[in-house]
Amino acid sequence: MSLIKQLHAVRAAQARAVEARHELAVPAQALLSRGQRYPLATVGVAAGAGFVLGQLNVHPLRVPGLGALLSGTAAELVSQGVRLAAEFAQGSFDPS
Repeated sequence: MSLIKQLHAVRAAQARAVEARHELAVPAQALLSRGQRYPLATVGVAAGAGFVLGQLNVHPLRVPGLGALLSGTAAELVSQGVRLAAEFAQGSFDPS
């Protein structure tokens, strides 16, 4: 494969990645804003899912795909939790 063909393939892949990122940004932003508007509901859903998994004696890493999700995004989850706690502590969290 020539260098020009490889360069073209890379640029095409970069364009597809930018397009996919843009398509994902809109629903992700809607989900994040809903979580900020209703933080107790978000925590309640997470607690409910944890309770159900615990009652069914299902280890979280046995759920398909959840192990990769936890290992791949652990730092992001911790940073979001710290940010949310900091907003609550400062009183700048606006639930409306």
